[in-house]
Amino acid sequence: MSGNVNRQILLVEKPSGKLGPEHFKMVEGTVPAPNDGEALLRVRYISLDAANRAWMHGATYRSAVEANSVMAGGAIAEVVSSKAEGLAAGDIVFGDTGWQEFAAVPAKHLTKMPKLEPMTHLLSVFGIAGLTAYFGLLEIGKPREGETVVVSAAAGSVGSIVGQIARIKGCRVIGIAGGADKCNWLTSELGFDAAVDYKDGAVFKALRAAAPEGIDVYFDNVGGNILEACLPQMNNYGRIACCGAISQYDGAPSAHGPRGVPGLIVVKRLVMQGFIVMDYMKESQRALAELQGWVRSGRLKVQEDIIDGLENTPKALIGLLAGENRGKRMVRL
Repeated sequence: MSGNVNRQILLVEKPSGKLGPEHFKMVEGTVPAPNDGEALLRVRYISLDAANRAWMHGATYRSAVEANSVMAGGAIAEVVSSKAEGLAAGDIVFGDTGWQEFAAVPAKHLTKMPKLEPMTHLLSVFGIAGLTAYFGLLEIGKPREGETVVVSAAAGSVGSIVGQIARIKGCRVIGIAGGADKCNWLTSELGFDAAVDYKDGAVFKALRAAAPEGIDVYFDNVGGNILEACLPQMNNYGRIACCGAISQYDGAPSAHGPRGVPGLIVVKRLVMQGFIVMDYMKESQRALAELQGWVRSGRLKVQEDIIDGLENTPKALIGLLAGENRGKRMVRL
């Protein structure tokens, strides 16, 4: 390490509206010394996710991020030194390091990762994004061959993998994304059968044209108006996997929740279930084996969006919330 300096990015103020660069500040701290049971980590790649913004609102499946604290975030990191059994210098781990160059983290909160290249795949297809797509679609959506699967935020880290897995399972796949370029990428590069540009403002009509026989499985990453457009087009006994609600995270949410709840859920006998990927981690090896096989065979394409420099992390998250990225966005330190 260079001296004993640890560059960190703090969340200096919780935003009441849109997230902006003024809500963050870079500071220089001291590289921490690990206590018993901890490992000192050098952060290599920081994961950027819409959930980063949700944590600023309050406690979710994790505690809230407080003002004037190191911004929370998961990362792939290398062990520099260890006072924990089972971890040694040079090991690669995943954990909530926060947005900083070095972190001392209890070993019980770290997951030891395999050494593979590119290392970035440990954050994308073989990391939380890939596992979220796999379990959310297959365990909750339960797609069957020949069914129609719709996924929102389809050009993002999770959605782009969901759509490809659904294609592998023999489904007709429709992605919802922002902009003609993203929609073209989904159909021409990732093999989606159709794509709907929500920025056109006519999502319901476009979905009806793309899925004239209705929707059997909807993988929801956004909530809000797009969920509302999908609900009446669900087939009887359809399944909805609720992964996230990006439309509610940054800025003012829509004035009303999705209309048709619970009426449409009752009439169409829908199953609508939220999930957190950590619920399925005991089965992760099974999922990873299948994901790795699909990547090796070329059936599953990996798209990564890598930004260089800790100082660019706030801008990179703000851009992700605005839909700049294709695939998994991360920051390389």
